[in-house]
Amino acid sequence: MKIRVAHGSDLLVKSPNGSTICRSVGFLVNDELMVDAGTLASGLTLEEQKRVKHILLSHLHLDHIKGIPPLIDNLSGLVDHQVVVASLSSVIDGLHKHIFNDMVFPNFFQQQGPRHSILRAQSLEPQKEVCISRGISVIPVSVNHTVETVGYVIRDDSAAWIYSGDTHLTEEIWQVAARTPNLKGVFIEVSFPNAMLDIAIQSKHLTPQLLAQEYRKIGKPDLPLFIYHMKPTMREAIIQEIAELDIETVTILEEGQEIEL
Repeated sequence: MKIRVAHGSDLLVKSPNGSTICRSVGFLVNDELMVDAGTLASGLTLEEQKRVKHILLSHLHLDHIKGIPPLIDNLSGLVDHQVVVASLSSVIDGLHKHIFNDMVFPNFFQQQGPRHSILRAQSLEPQKEVCISRGISVIPVSVNHTVETVGYVIRDDSAAWIYSGDTHLTEEIWQVAARTPNLKGVFIEVSFPNAMLDIAIQSKHLTPQLLAQEYRKIGKPDLPLFIYHMKPTMREAIIQEIAELDIETVTILEEGQEIEL
């Protein structure tokens, strides 16, 4: 599987070599599947957006869904296929109620084009595996966040990886990771430095210290670990604290990075 990375939150960051755009959360898999949709429009060219067939959402928070409306603006009249939005029923219901409600944005789940609506919803159930894209299946696994949220086991015939979604201290997804065959990596969020533990607890995110605690639950100390969702203003502090952990197989994901699993 080929995975292109975007992570963190929206900010234009100045550096000695110019300015870098940090974007919200989204991972493009094999050019057709978006895992969370914060960067769905802002991080892809029009030609790349045209190839997206499936969107897999972990939860309803804005930074994970906000790329869907501009995607529809961009694709209207240009593609013949429907884009399938797959997630928990509560997330699908939330999209209808709060976003595609003909007030905030037109309801493109119902609004008809030449042959069909451009969006189609697919409800998922925790722990039930479904084929979501060509050769790729997913298993939603509940995690601990401020709203109903799942992470995912994402796999094809040769490899599997875990996407944690936004999470705090949790159990089930690491139990699933421990027994998943051909597991090539775990993508785990870390949102705050250790000094902001109180905020991490209140918002149900992870710090580097909590990351280490969660990672040990998998029981695979050589398993590659990929870090995303770092707030840009706290990125350097988080990176330094992760470097001080006793984890050898850790990668800090960079904007636009591509990974082959």
